[in-house]
Amino acid sequence: MTDLVPNEQVKTRIARRIAHEFMSQRRRMFINLGVGTPTLVANYIRDEIIFLQAENGMLGVGSRATGDQVDPLLINAGREPVTETPGCCYFDSATSFGMIRGGHIDATVIGAFEVDETGNIANWIIPNGRQLGVGGAMDLVAGARQVVVAMPHTSSNGKPKLVRTCSLPVTGYHEADLVVTELGVFRFRDQRMVLTEIAPEIDVAGLKTVTEADFEVDPGLRPMPV
Repeated sequence: MTDLVPNEQVKTRIARRIAHEFMSQRRRMFINLGVGTPTLVANYIRDEIIFLQAENGMLGVGSRATGDQVDPLLINAGREPVTETPGCCYFDSATSFGMIRGGHIDATVIGAFEVDETGNIANWIIPNGRQLGVGGAMDLVAGARQVVVAMPHTSSNGKPKLVRTCSLPVTGYHEADLVVTELGVFRFRDQRMVLTEIAPEIDVAGLKTVTEADFEVDPGLRPMPV
């Protein structure tokens, strides 16, 4: 990760910005949250017409549960304890993936190892590393109407995660619609990566030094809310 944003703020900044993205649409949405940083989005959703889904079979996921709120039977896809929102319901994995594969999910938020400049996503395996299987990632990027990637701008060893071409096995080709890092917001338009918001800690020239992918700058570039 870069040293520009304190590590403890990276994930929360990304999650807050993604929650704002959905709430600003002011419409009913069914949104799947993947494992890791995406699960934090639930902590910042304040809209009764946004319903969060966990692929393990829960629709109506609330914020992270703490203290007396913890129920070992209520967990998200990352096995973290969560709360319920009004109307919460439960179903088996087959029904959950029926929602995903049937095109009933408005958006999914997933993490990634790499996203390239044409919107290809690599998020399920690092060869010769720990192998857990692809899980629901391929179903989600193909089945959701909008794919949002939540990830730090660079890896733990400082390498850019926004790359020219994915070097890792690809989960979905040209599937990314939006990428949010702690340093900026990137949208894909006709398989072109466009910077639309930038963090206050950096300028465009500096952002290019930590981004391998070639990106365009939106004429209406705005400060990223933090």
